[in-house]
Amino acid sequence: MRVLGINAIFHDPSAAVIVDGRVVAAAEEERFSRRKHGKRPVPFSAWELPELSAAWCLQEAGLRPGDLDAVAYSFDPALCRDPAEVGIHDPWDSLRVDYARRAPQFLATALPGLDPEQVRFVPHHVAHAASAGLSVDGPSAVLVLDGRGESASHLAGAYRDGHLETFRSQELPHSLGLLYEDLTRHLGFMHSSDEYKVMALASYGKPRFIGLLRELVRATGDGGFVVERIDWDALAKARAAGDERELTETHADLASSVQIRLEEVLLDLARWTYEASGGLKTLTMAGGTALNCVANARIAAEGPFDRVWVQPAAGDAGTALGAALALTNQHVPFTTAALGRGWSDDELEAELKRAAVPYTRPRSIAAEAAEVLARNGIVAWYQGRSEYGPRALGHRSLLAHPGDQHTQTRMNDVKGREQFRPIAPMVRAERFADIFEGVYPSPYMLFVHRVKPEWKDRIPAVTHVDGTARVQTVHTDTEPLVAEMLAEFERLTGLPVVVNTSLNTAGRPMVDTPREALELFGSAPVDLLAIGPFAVHRARTFGEQPAGETR
Repeated sequence: MRVLGINAIFHDPSAAVIVDGRVVAAAEEERFSRRKHGKRPVPFSAWELPELSAAWCLQEAGLRPGDLDAVAYSFDPALCRDPAEVGIHDPWDSLRVDYARRAPQFLATALPGLDPEQVRFVPHHVAHAASAGLSVDGPSAVLVLDGRGESASHLAGAYRDGHLETFRSQELPHSLGLLYEDLTRHLGFMHSSDEYKVMALASYGKPRFIGLLRELVRATGDGGFVVERIDWDALAKARAAGDERELTETHADLASSVQIRLEEVLLDLARWTYEASGGLKTLTMAGGTALNCVANARIAAEGPFDRVWVQPAAGDAGTALGAALALTNQHVPFTTAALGRGWSDDELEAELKRAAVPYTRPRSIAAEAAEVLARNGIVAWYQGRSEYGPRALGHRSLLAHPGDQHTQTRMNDVKGREQFRPIAPMVRAERFADIFEGVYPSPYMLFVHRVKPEWKDRIPAVTHVDGTARVQTVHTDTEPLVAEMLAEFERLTGLPVVVNTSLNTAGRPMVDTPREALELFGSAPVDLLAIGPFAVHRARTFGEQPAGETR
């Protein structure tokens, strides 16, 4: 069966192709269009399709639109209700639904040769659920939470033998995702984009508003929840977007209070789902709320499940894959997030020659990068196929030394982002337990972990203010090149950890093409571009002293 999955209705438009039970390709439109998140989540943009990523996915699979057995669209307009009935006060929301109804015709225009009759509408939360529950072997409970779907914001259920049983869904206007979006907007950040900044800010505050939030946001005991209206201005003055210095202690306290209440309600929902599932051992999660790695860690530590697995593309981008999986009704184990574009060594070398930059092909690019990192340099690491989802996982990464207490400031300066933002570590899987406590394995950076006391002073750059770190475990069988780089760095420094953050600058999508990698290298103080097997050193290219060294 050849299925193209499409996510287009809200934000993070994306495409995925499954051929005969194998995920061939999956990518977000932003990596092609270079518009962060692809578009803004407003009704007027609902007609925009992931045309570029869909065309590439088909090309990667060797298919034409007419070859497809089905196209799965991750929203079902037939499930929508009158906006006023579900507390949606946007007078243009009906426009979004109208565009969704016309999606088959829009897709046939965007992908010439496609029969619009091949398009199937998959309910939004079913697509989220399938992206998680059908990505693991065997039965699992499934929990989906986000801002909104057609008329709900949540789904609890279980997958058995490829089929979803839905236990409960929570109808709008009650939404934990919209609660967090509203707070994000109130704090001066961009909603449906910057929620992770609020999660980071929460660690700096105290939950002094938790009593009120427990009254207004609560689980109902039957698998659902209530989110009553919150007067944000009565708790903290709204902050205009822009100056980070305008963030106050009160803002951090409000973020902390909402974060903790979110965690508490999610734990209640997870426990209810466990009982409803008959005690299934595995919980799978998706939806934008599942990108809250602090909450995920609490569910794993305090919840009843033996295993918690979160879809790496848990946000709306993942519904392209999920919608396609939902039509196949079969489990397709998720083994890698490297499902995007990649270039051969010959293609990379041709791009380096075109750019007329001096480069070498060292015996080992992993060892070359480790040497630069050991000297406290910054490395742009561009290897293999790009990642599907928001996390840089050793394919499109910025790497740095974790032992320098100034690394966080340097990296945030390079990326042009807020200084309170933490940076994350990657570590070889066999060294994880020596340094961290918490969920293992963690190959997709979707949980926080406690840094052991004896390591906090040795890796200060990746130890957040609350003593945690969002760890990626690197496994030699799946990421041999990254594992080699980490082993060489440990040999040189005694530290088994390297800083890993996404290869981009603030407000821009992650680097995807070789040309974009070269553009970032030329515009940011990066000491080495490790692009495939090739090394481009800043000192040799621009005659500059490496940033981490002294003369």
